[in-house]
Amino acid sequence: MEGKSFISFIVLIIGFIALFTLTFLNFPETPSSNKENLLNCNTHSPWCRFHPKKPDPLQNPPESTPRRHTTDVPHHPLDPLTINELNKVKSLLSTNPIFKTASFHSIVLEEPPKSTVLRWKKPDPLPQRQASVVARVSGDTHVILIDLDKAEIISDNPGPISGYPMMTMEDMTSATWAPFSDANFNRTIIARGVDLMDLTCLPISTGWFGKTEENRRLIKVQCYSIKDTANFYMRPIEGLTVLLDMDTKEVIEISEKGKNIPIPNSDNTEYRYSILKSNQKLNLINPISIEQPKGPSFTIEDNHLVKWANWEFHLKADPRAAVIISQAKVRDPETGVLRDVMYKGFTSELFVPYMDPTDAWYFKTYMDAGEYGFGLQAMPLDPLNDCPRNAYYMDGVFAAGDGMPYVRSNMICVFESYAGDIGWRHSESPITGLEIKEVRPKVTLVVRMAASVANYDYIVDWEFQTDGLIRIKVGLSGILMVKGTSYINMNQINNQENLYGTLLSENVIGVIHDHYVTFHLDMDIDGSDNSFVKIHLKREKPSPSDQSPRRSYLKAIREVAKTEKDAQVKLKLYDPSEFHVINPSKKTRVGNPVGYKVVAAGTAANLLDLDDPPQKRGAFTNNQIWVTPYNRSEQWAGGLFAYQSQGEDTLAVWAERDREIEDKDIVVWYTLGFHHIPCQEDFPIMPTVSSSFELKPVNFFERNPILRIPPNAKEDLPTCKAAAKATN
Repeated sequence: MEGKSFISFIVLIIGFIALFTLTFLNFPETPSSNKENLLNCNTHSPWCRFHPKKPDPLQNPPESTPRRHTTDVPHHPLDPLTINELNKVKSLLSTNPIFKTASFHSIVLEEPPKSTVLRWKKPDPLPQRQASVVARVSGDTHVILIDLDKAEIISDNPGPISGYPMMTMEDMTSATWAPFSDANFNRTIIARGVDLMDLTCLPISTGWFGKTEENRRLIKVQCYSIKDTANFYMRPIEGLTVLLDMDTKEVIEISEKGKNIPIPNSDNTEYRYSILKSNQKLNLINPISIEQPKGPSFTIEDNHLVKWANWEFHLKADPRAAVIISQAKVRDPETGVLRDVMYKGFTSELFVPYMDPTDAWYFKTYMDAGEYGFGLQAMPLDPLNDCPRNAYYMDGVFAAGDGMPYVRSNMICVFESYAGDIGWRHSESPITGLEIKEVRPKVTLVVRMAASVANYDYIVDWEFQTDGLIRIKVGLSGILMVKGTSYINMNQINNQENLYGTLLSENVIGVIHDHYVTFHLDMDIDGSDNSFVKIHLKREKPSPSDQSPRRSYLKAIREVAKTEKDAQVKLKLYDPSEFHVINPSKKTRVGNPVGYKVVAAGTAANLLDLDDPPQKRGAFTNNQIWVTPYNRSEQWAGGLFAYQSQGEDTLAVWAERDREIEDKDIVVWYTLGFHHIPCQEDFPIMPTVSSSFELKPVNFFERNPILRIPPNAKEDLPTCKAAAKATN
């Protein structure tokens, strides 16, 4: 009886911690207070020789009161559901006997048909507002469509044969404490020499590996010692895996294959500055800030419409994609007309397979958007560190598992960036007799979010440039998921390949893994009917009639993709090509079709066997580029229901239909890939590694669109006196 009471007490404590953690994650975060370290030119300080205008509410400084959103109303057909609309959905479903006990995995705007959105102009009345709801009731999945204006259910369809919706935050937190109700689990932990109060656990998606995993929504739980460090990821209880029924919270199986593997110690695992600075005094760089004496150049109208320089686009937070950019348009400097570039762009899926086939690791093949919700894991951004001083912060308004709305504050930031780069320049040589030096600074607009999917942190930037270019950049940081080992030095290891990774510290292995981030890019170049063109560079030999001393040259050969399979691209260094999205019906003054090109960069190819179960689910990474005809039901590269899916509803499956794509409304899919062989510099926390690709105008403008951008002048900028000068 005493044992049962003790276990009940532990479950109660863990449950309270989980509830507190969930509440804390969803509560507006207090920004860091280190802004006093920065030179403040927004005061009448003697260090600055200008007086700024009144504070602009657009800048949303860190000390401002968080918005409560209770009075928000939609202004645009693509605006996300408001708190009032989410409450209306919850109220409607709670009065329906079928859904009284439902758990809600997604409640988002059902976007109007694309044609409807394109026809809408302000101040037209908004199209019918609808909500798309994914709910689970008694083990069954429902896909529900709700008319918000009439407050009625339009349709209620069953979920797919295989696969489950992304987890709720409640799923994840309850899974971490559910094992504590199992006496065998508690005995196992104590036998490993770990105090139950020093234990923390993580919910790990199971993937799909066979028939035994069907008809039950499963999750695996692995645990860590949090004793003497905040960086518990470096202290795994290796080999211990709990298989859990996520619906019933029943422990199905406990696998313990690491009894002889010690738990790594906590030495050198700390990463918090407040702790580190007391141990070692380092001041390698002085604080830095970019000042904007006239305030930001961008505005955000009706909470979601961003206008900056020659760009205009709709921006919103999403629980699965995190950030959605819609109706991106750029203003032509010659005509002043806003021209369509992209109807919708977002992170569609993230596939993260680990390369260790052993019992406690083989299943770690995450779909971070479809399983965990990339937006649900987006953390509040830290002013002055995640984003610069003049950033504007946008919140996400989401629905919890019980349907209640909550606010994820400071989820997205928007800011202007200047890193000293050059937009364009030219200086004339003195031999010409012309004294010309023309230079323009490159200032860009950045939309940023950062998702912390357990140990890993992903930073995604959408960067808009005045020359019409869009750069999409992904940064990887955070903490490695490591494996415990009995090894403390490489001299103990006969075959290093048996590690499946790198020995990072005593008893700690960083396991090799990949990251693939797939983007959905619904390009609308001057309209929706576009084509995809491959421009192949081929080596040619001069003909005898050329009478050239050259032996070879390169020739550009155009190939218009007729169908989906024609457009699939595996990047090859020695088969160079450009990839254009053009509008064949719109031509420049001299007759070139207007377009944008996908500038591929820094990607890694997936090397897994195509029949490997994880790769069947992640088959959208088989190519770096895909092109499909627009279909509003085809948004998620890993399928609408990615959790425990078998790969029957992926981008690769859709593209097998080989539909026509020439002169059609098309969607480009691009996968940015990373191979990660961990190294000691990744311990105990990783420096950010970034890669990016670009969407660049190609014959879209008649000439350089930023000729008229003015240069900087001394009188335009504040003159701030530095505390010390740099020395040679």
